[in-house]
Amino acid sequence: MRTIPNFIAGEERESLSGRTLDNYEPATGEVYSRVTDSAAGDIHAAYLAARDAFPDWSGTPASDRSETLLKIADAIEKDLQRFAEAESRDTGKPVRLAAAVDIPRAVSNLRFFATAILHASSELHTTDREALNFTLRRPRGVAGLISPWNLPLYLLTWKIAPALAAGNTAVAKPSEVTPMTAALLGETCAAAGLPPGVLNIVHGSGAGAGAALTAHPGITTISFTGGTATGAEIARTAAPMFKKLALEMGGKNPNIIFEDADLERAAEVSVQSSFSNQGQICLCGSRVLVHRALYDRFLQRFVPLVENLKVGDPLEPDTVQGAVVSRAHRDKILGYLKLAREEGGRILCGGSVPQQVNRRCRNGWFVRPTVIADLAVDCRVNQEEIFGPVVTVTPFENENEAVDMANGTRYGLAASVWTRDLERAHRVAERIDCGTVWINCWMLRDLRVPFGGMKDSGVGREGGDEALRFFTEPKNVCIRMNQPGRNG
Repeated sequence: MRTIPNFIAGEERESLSGRTLDNYEPATGEVYSRVTDSAAGDIHAAYLAARDAFPDWSGTPASDRSETLLKIADAIEKDLQRFAEAESRDTGKPVRLAAAVDIPRAVSNLRFFATAILHASSELHTTDREALNFTLRRPRGVAGLISPWNLPLYLLTWKIAPALAAGNTAVAKPSEVTPMTAALLGETCAAAGLPPGVLNIVHGSGAGAGAALTAHPGITTISFTGGTATGAEIARTAAPMFKKLALEMGGKNPNIIFEDADLERAAEVSVQSSFSNQGQICLCGSRVLVHRALYDRFLQRFVPLVENLKVGDPLEPDTVQGAVVSRAHRDKILGYLKLAREEGGRILCGGSVPQQVNRRCRNGWFVRPTVIADLAVDCRVNQEEIFGPVVTVTPFENENEAVDMANGTRYGLAASVWTRDLERAHRVAERIDCGTVWINCWMLRDLRVPFGGMKDSGVGREGGDEALRFFTEPKNVCIRMNQPGRNG
């Protein structure tokens, strides 16, 4: 059985302790590999490799850094199917989803930042006729990058690409639940000619490797994507050390459908926004808010579409819903379904584990896509992030009530608004407290725009120039100009 090693200084290494963790395939519930279980000593070894590589990498011309990142992107694209199958086995998602979305978007991340760094600009300010002030942006040093299990390669490259493009070196810690694509990435980087130590990948638990990375005094920049509780702990550790932080955390995203919406389109996209990746995307619209005038008609269209989603073996080409990531996560989701019933919710479809999955997946961790009605807006199921194939549907009477419901949680990551009224679209988008608002669409991404959340969904912004700025330190240079009559 394969053991996934760390990737430090361009080579594979076991943890200093020699300990490993079991790596399960969610679709079967069985261990299919093991992953290195690292701790503070391994993080320090990775830091030393990154520190030593930093002078040369930061001094490498942007065009050469760009070329190396583009080679990595090309290599992943050529090996797309192997990456997709690895991600499917690690996460339980359908392999066709990984091949169509996750891996191509990882490639796009690398290509975008590899070329963006070639067009980076700086600021110049004239101070009357007395001086010129311009801003230098320099890489910050060794960056700590912590990525989650739901989109393992996509979100890992979302951090690695801008960090390396800007001239930093990095110590990355992928989720120990989904380590395989990160291991393949290390192999690909070495083969593509990335200098040793520029990217180091250390596996292990959050309490072990993750906490050590966050607390390491030499790692002054931390980019984290994951749960709000973990993000809060990282902030408590990092703040007294004055680390630069970007925290992209949880969401309880509203999907608001007004009475003038395109019903067919809204229902179809709402199925996607509710249940993509088994609902295990921070941007999923887990609260569907529908105008009372459209409520019954929407449910008549929406619920049958959800019921027709095929739950099954992620390796089968017609599977739409695979397994959730772990037994513990499945049990958490089932616990929320029990709670929904206790809170007075009416299960319109789903609400249980599926009865018919093939023999290979008979012990896998599956949950049927679930739609729940009749829950109060302030109940726990409508307030807490479930992160699974569970969506609540709630009617509203008017625009003000819709906005109040949308803003009525501690999260503020994303929202969707469905309306044909352009003025209303602008008005509601401005009033919703979240970092991204989609109008008549969902997950339409442009890598140039800032991305991040409000309230408990995070601090800082990633994407485009914001990411390159995050991974660089601005320095002002003031040059006094010659002034006739005073300086000759």
